[in-house]
Amino acid sequence: MSDILAIIAKHVEENTGKTVEEVLKETEEAEIRGEKISLATIEPEKKQEIQPQLPMWPERIRGVPNSVLRSALFTATKRGKRQYFERQKIASVDGISVVFTGPRLDQADLDVWEQCLHIARNHGLGNTIQFTAHGFLKAIGRSTGNSQHEWLKGAFARLRTSDVEISDGKRTFFGALISSGQRNEENGFYELVLNPRIASLYNDDGWTGEDWEQRKKLIGKPLALWLHGFYSSHSKPFDYKIETLWKLCGSEAKELKEYKRMVSENLPHLNEATGWSCRVEDDKLQVFKSPEQLIKRLAK
Repeated sequence: MSDILAIIAKHVEENTGKTVEEVLKETEEAEIRGEKISLATIEPEKKQEIQPQLPMWPERIRGVPNSVLRSALFTATKRGKRQYFERQKIASVDGISVVFTGPRLDQADLDVWEQCLHIARNHGLGNTIQFTAHGFLKAIGRSTGNSQHEWLKGAFARLRTSDVEISDGKRTFFGALISSGQRNEENGFYELVLNPRIASLYNDDGWTGEDWEQRKKLIGKPLALWLHGFYSSHSKPFDYKIETLWKLCGSEAKELKEYKRMVSENLPHLNEATGWSCRVEDDKLQVFKSPEQLIKRLAK
């Protein structure tokens, strides 16, 4: 008899997620109310779906997929009229393919996306993240006036309506960078959901911890911001041709000589913000992240 009872108990728990005692209690209470109840009417307890988890980087860091930092997905362009792309192949380093549909994204949009990812790392991608517009703007180093609140709405709209395809040759992520959200117009309170499949871009250590304080020092300097992200994704950077960087960053410079001038103007800001030593030599950009790297190069 005990074996039969054990089988029944197991069957009840598997089908309802509840113990026999809990089911019997519900049955008694239903009978008191004059209701009929059976196992078919007892709803099993809903288990919360486990969402993909981002790496738990520290507060001073913003974790970004290398495929994003090593491409022109978020361009080094100034604010202005945005070009619209329809399945446009985006410049990227070898081994990465990026196809983009939507309004051009820039480094300010990347600030917004990085902060969303930073918040989401504590909750799991696909779960709702919550914040106020005021607090969010302060976190990304911006003022909190009405114009900035309107700009933030636009940034969320661009990230939500853009369709991105990123491939490493083995697997391809495609989808929006932000899935959906809602906003309380009375107090500026936001609830957003990020695309949970973004987690695939972080596989195999394919991401970089970008120094957030360094990045905030470069706000308003889109080329310096792009270079900071690009070279942050290289622990020991090798020399890139200026012409290659011109294509990779999505610059609006019409001629190479114009881009070279822009690089020269931005390197002092990059050096000051990071402590790196960056210089142009033989039409190549050399970046040394430590004095040891520079000394080793000079000794050759």
